[in-house]
Parts: sequence; structure tokens; C-alpha cells
Amino acid sequence: MRKLLIINPNTSASVSALLQSHAARYAGPGVEVHTTTARFGAPYIACESSYAVAGHAVLDAWAQTQTQLEPESQVPQTAPFTHLLIGCFGDPGLMALRENCAVPVTGLAEAAFVAAAKTGRFAIVTGGARWQPILERLAHSLGFGNQLAGIHTVAPSGAEMARAPEAAQALLTLACQQAVAQFGAQAVIVGGAGLAGMAARIQPAVDVPLIDSVAAGVQHALQGSPASAPTNRRFDFNWQGVSADLAALGTPPN
Repeated sequence: MRKLLIINPNTSASVSALLQSHAARYAGPGVEVHTTTARFGAPYIACESSYAVAGHAVLDAWAQTQTQLEPESQVPQTAPFTHLLIGCFGDPGLMALRENCAVPVTGLAEAAFVAAAKTGRFAIVTGGARWQPILERLAHSLGFGNQLAGIHTVAPSGAEMARAPEAAQALLTLACQQAVAQFGAQAVIVGGAGLAGMAARIQPAVDVPLIDSVAAGVQHALQGSPASAPTNRRFDFNWQGVSADLAALGTPPN
């Protein structure tokens, strides 16, 4: 059985519950989905500082799953999950996890970029103005800079919109319509863990395909083919001042 681990880099349990509910539906039968929540950081990532801390929190959460798998072993030799998804539209820690994780790793943003780019140039609609430079930088670093037509942010965060879905639906509908008109986008990504399920609700009011970042994330994550007997690398140094779980994956002192 395929086992998908979703790491929520936000510390909000409500966001994890939303991710778990939608991801399990998107994954379908035959896939076991488990969502874990960051042990430290921001309740909802919305700026450069919280984004930076989230990269550390993602690594820590992955390390925690490893030591929980075989608690009597200092460094587990097998991975408990066959696929891994970073449940944040911004993918903090993506490259670090790829460097050390033996199973396929993707994030909500990368997966949504892949899905949207199949249609043509795409726009992004998401919550929080300070996400714009982060997402622009990420799109360029992942090779989608030329296909990104523009980013339209709305003031409420994804978590705030998740708590008021009816108001969010009206706000996001207008934002998606404006993104198409302003940027000439051929698809629009509705990005954010807290916005799972919103794209389908507002699609009838928008003339181009809308991409749900959580749906795209689950689909893209499960396309990867893990090794038959995956092993995880040690980090090449001995960690200092990190959690015991993360330290256990470092190179022990001689």
C-alpha cells in the first residue's frame, strides 16, 4: 500500500485536519494518508521570517517520523511512508528534504506549478500580501518563472479564510476573475493549505481552469516511484542545539 505523509509546517492543528480530510479524499482508496503538524514555528506561515523557521520545522517533523518508526534504533533504515508532501503553498524545506529523504518529495506550490503549466501561463491567487516575493522567488528557482503570469494576493490569510468559507468564496472568486483579466492567465492556482476545496466551489464563475494546490499536491506526490527498500542518508555533520530526533540523523562524533 502507498503511504503518503503530509507535513504541515504551520503549527495549527485545524490546518492539519483540513489537509487530512481533503488529501484523503483526493488520494482515493488504496492510499494511506497521515498528516503531521510542525512542533514549532508560526500558527500560519505568512512572511519571510515564519517561512525561514518553517524550513527547520519541516526537517524536524520528518526526523520525528523516522525515530517514531523504530524508536530503539538510533537511525532507522527504512522509511515509514512511500511518498511525502509538504503541506504549505511555498514548500519550505523542499530541497533539504530531497537531499536527505529516500522517498519522493514535493510541495503544494511545486505540484500546482506543474499542473498549471500544462495549460499555459498561469496566475496565483493566495492569501497574504507578503507571500508574493516568496512565491515569485520559488517559481523562478523551480523553473516556472517564464510561465508565471502574475500573483494576486488578498488580505486575509488562508487560515482566516478557512474559518469563514462563505466570505472567502466571494473574495476568491473576484480575485481569480481579476487575475485572469489583469494577467491574461490561462489557468489560476488557488494556493494555500487553508484554501483546500475552494477551487472547485468557485470554478463555475471563472473562465479558465482553477488549480487546487492541495489536490495537485496529492496527485503529484503519488506519481513518484519510491525505491523498493528506501534508506535515508545521515546528515554529514553532528547537529548542535536541535531536537533529539533531528540530532539522531546527524553524523555521530568519532
